[in-house]
Amino acid sequence: MRSTRDPRYISQLTRNTFAMILAGGRGSRLHELTDWRSKPAVPFGGKFRIIDFTLSNCVNSGVRRVGVATQYKAQSLIRHLQLGWSFLDGRLGEFIEIMPAQQQVDDSHWYQGTADAVFQNLREIRHANPEYVLILSGDHIYRMDYGRILAAHVERKADLTVACIEVPLKDAKGFGVMSVDAEDRIVEFKEKPANPQPMVGNPDMALASMGIYVFNARFLYEQLLRDADDPKSSHDFGKDIIPHCVKRYRTFAQNFAESCVSEPDKTPYWRDVGTLDAYWEANMDLVQVTPDLNLYDESWPIWTWQPQSPPAKFVFDDNHRRGKAVDAMVSGGCIVSGATVRRSMLFSGVRVHSYTLIEESIVLPNVDIGRHCILKKCILDKNCVIPEGTQIGVHREEDKKRFHVTESGITLVTEAMLGQCSVTIR
Repeated sequence: MRSTRDPRYISQLTRNTFAMILAGGRGSRLHELTDWRSKPAVPFGGKFRIIDFTLSNCVNSGVRRVGVATQYKAQSLIRHLQLGWSFLDGRLGEFIEIMPAQQQVDDSHWYQGTADAVFQNLREIRHANPEYVLILSGDHIYRMDYGRILAAHVERKADLTVACIEVPLKDAKGFGVMSVDAEDRIVEFKEKPANPQPMVGNPDMALASMGIYVFNARFLYEQLLRDADDPKSSHDFGKDIIPHCVKRYRTFAQNFAESCVSEPDKTPYWRDVGTLDAYWEANMDLVQVTPDLNLYDESWPIWTWQPQSPPAKFVFDDNHRRGKAVDAMVSGGCIVSGATVRRSMLFSGVRVHSYTLIEESIVLPNVDIGRHCILKKCILDKNCVIPEGTQIGVHREEDKKRFHVTESGITLVTEAMLGQCSVTIR
């Protein structure tokens, strides 16, 4: 595993690569948090959006020709990309191009699957004339040097390389699971199998696809055209394209540990924050003294757009009215006025008024929390106004009458649940 102090693996390989980010997913397991935004647009980590991690990996790796395929409720995602990701220089052949579903093929349908989303944008990819195409998901949290997987792909003379990660066998049913030989060539691939195949020599773990693929460009074009003409196909990489290629072409696996960006001796960090519990846990990890994900690594920054806000402010220092935050992350524009924030994360522009206690909660931008509130294990969506004296996360049965409460006790609160309405883009 390489250290973050190593130089980035930027080369002619990355410059000759086009990255296609699939960012059209709804993320229905996040429930009301994705009622007005797609999963890649969900805020994460105090100031970012989920898609910022994949995009930052591209830019930091030297892959600076990027297409983002959008579909479900994409307006906030598109706005974020326009505001925060327009710094690439088109004069140097660098760009991030937004590719909304436009029914570009003859039979006029929206994106039918992951492979179809790429197929419908084949004209734009060909126009970029890349040598390699990197297919990425826009809804995972991780740091990865794509130059490493590209180098391995070329060294092996592969047609297709699939990034993989070791997961507990009990969790592998939700992934594409593969078996490999001694040279890491994939010999079997099954999408979301009922009985996942364990790793050789490690019966408690399985080798799972990360949804990251490297294709030789011409090979990809051939496979997409073939798949588009197959009436039996669901036009999905995991279900159709990958299994077809495994049986016929040079298809290899690249373990995430070989290309992840992390500190020495740390387990490679990759998270699918696709449920409210997983989303809460991943954010709460960041407020720990030593989190699993290092956001403070200057050699591999996470880029984003953020409002120009004043510094966070903490006011009042009386015995029963002290503005403070402990084991917490507080973004710019926040004011904690005589309140206590503990083991929590406040996004930009949050106001917390006097005598309020916030514990183990995620508060998204521009939330206003009144006096004498108690909030525990909450996720508060953007622009919520919490009335004075409100208690959430204290009486679960009462919370269930108004809010969405997970089995583990995390409470999601949105404007709609509070009977409020906002016209702000989410």
